[in-house]
Amino acid sequence: MRRHLLAIALALTLPVLAHAADGDIDKVNGTVRVDAGQHAGNVSTVNGAVRVSDNAVVQKASTVNGAVELGDHVQATAVDTVNGAVTVGSSSRVAGTVSTTNGGVRLGKSAEVVGKVGTVNGTINLDAAHVGGGLQTSNGDIIVGANSHVEGGILVDKPGGWFNWNSNNRLPHVVIGPHAVVQGTLEFRREVVLQVSDSAQIGPVKGATPVKFSGDAPTE
Repeated sequence: MRRHLLAIALALTLPVLAHAADGDIDKVNGTVRVDAGQHAGNVSTVNGAVRVSDNAVVQKASTVNGAVELGDHVQATAVDTVNGAVTVGSSSRVAGTVSTTNGGVRLGKSAEVVGKVGTVNGTINLDAAHVGGGLQTSNGDIIVGANSHVEGGILVDKPGGWFNWNSNNRLPHVVIGPHAVVQGTLEFRREVVLQVSDSAQIGPVKGATPVKFSGDAPTE
């Protein structure tokens, strides 16, 4: 009986010990890689990409000049970069926010971000994904793909500040795809093109007039 209880106690402490053993990976120049299935703490670099392979678990994944790529079935607490794109693979989960300044954000099938997804200059693209804290951009397009679910609404803010640029004055396009759901207010503080599938569900719209479309995508 005593051995049985000891075995149970040891099993219960293993996840805690494994978490405590997780180490940070920090570089200044060059790509940081986390192997498939590996557990790590904060993963960061300054000039380079961060690549987290399938089934890995990390805390914050961040860089300044480079992309952040999460493979499939990855777990992370937060993701951010300044000059680079963010990719979150299929069925991966970010418990906090995903943000970039100059770069796009792509969420794969069944990916989940519990917090906000934001960029200033870049496209946000959801492929049957879930975002719990809303979407925000200034100059980028937003594509809420088919069967995606967004809570917290959408905000397209006015351009302004050092990091805002739009070389050809093109209006941002916001597309809400077939059977997608956007809960909360869709607020547009600048002119945009808003196209909404006739099978999508959206909340109140401020600052734009939705244009309905049928089929898989708008024709123009």
